[in-house]
Amino acid sequence: MITNVAENQLENPKPGFAAQRISSIDILRAITMVLMIFVNDFWSLTDIPEGLKHVKRGVDGIGFSDVIFPAFLFIVGLSLPYAIANRIKKGDTTADIVQHILFRTIALLVMGVFLVNGETVNAAAMGIPGWLWYPLSCFCFILIWNTYSSKVNIALQNILKISGIITLTVLAYYYRGGENGDVRFASQWWGILGLIGWAYLAGALVTLFSRNNFYALLSAWIFFCVLSMVNKAGLVPGSISAYIPGAILGGTLPALTMGGVLTSYVFRHYVKINERWRLTIIFLISSLVLICLSIITRPYWGLAKLGATPAWLFLCSAFTLMAFTLIYWVADVWKKSKLFDIIKPAGTDTLLCYLIPYFAYAIVRITGLKLPDLLLTGGLGLLKSFCFALLCVLVTRSLNRLGLKLKI
Repeated sequence: MITNVAENQLENPKPGFAAQRISSIDILRAITMVLMIFVNDFWSLTDIPEGLKHVKRGVDGIGFSDVIFPAFLFIVGLSLPYAIANRIKKGDTTADIVQHILFRTIALLVMGVFLVNGETVNAAAMGIPGWLWYPLSCFCFILIWNTYSSKVNIALQNILKISGIITLTVLAYYYRGGENGDVRFASQWWGILGLIGWAYLAGALVTLFSRNNFYALLSAWIFFCVLSMVNKAGLVPGSISAYIPGAILGGTLPALTMGGVLTSYVFRHYVKINERWRLTIIFLISSLVLICLSIITRPYWGLAKLGATPAWLFLCSAFTLMAFTLIYWVADVWKKSKLFDIIKPAGTDTLLCYLIPYFAYAIVRITGLKLPDLLLTGGLGLLKSFCFALLCVLVTRSLNRLGLKLKI
């Protein structure tokens, strides 16, 4: 029973446990990133099923595209207990880990804001081609957050990182956006990476200070779920929003991440004592409970990604939990993880893989490459977008082999 886990805090990991890499988590992250690139390419297609697209704002319902981002937030939570345990094992103090969490959050926020501003850049007002914003920004991200080989001189590493920072600063200063070119660089919204950053901040701090206490983690998840409902009911005082980021105050995004953290806690416990069947039953029952919560809350606030509604939170948590359970059996129990080797880089260097499409679209723009309409329509178009996602993974693999690997 889950309550048995709560009676005693999880023992200190066995030697090497914290550093152990769970194949199912990496594989689930890889699949999610491939699907994210896949659905993000739908803009280039026509005549594809509406059920695959994002549901428009204000519409009660979700499409396939609407379950990818919450899955990623859930996976962020799955990884957190392992990451924090590994840092503690290495000798990091609480202050060291908090500093690391803050630096990672800032990095995600910075990248998110730069990518968001690219959506409204005014090329004429800036004096540079509009398509150049994304690849130039992403190139700077790589310069700053690349994990440089020990063979690269430290001075050169610092020069490259500083060059990236200076270039981003110049881009932000000279940025002009909007139809009239009068919009300055700002956090119009945080973007996908920025939203992940805020959810990561909340989840990571809770995970760190919970000290492996099941009740603390469960309480945090319940708190954010309730906060999501309270926020949708319009009961959160407006004055608070001046001090707490909306991505956290909304409750939904940190609840998705805390759901992953809670899942990871239970997962670690039952895997350690080799109770995989009990673990599976608990996960399936939990998924059923989450689906029921989605059904119960949907009449009040609807089911919508763009509205970040509680029903969306619960349903997507259930979907991701079931997917994780299935992949756990395939990869870790039946030892078939090699089936997913082709997409492995998307799970181990996810950030770089996420940035590759920005370079690809710029190359298409520069070269004037245009595929036949047949390959941009219907089923063949979907196949094209999926192949494009796999190509991005293969490019990531090649760059990794050349020594390019991002880490924040």
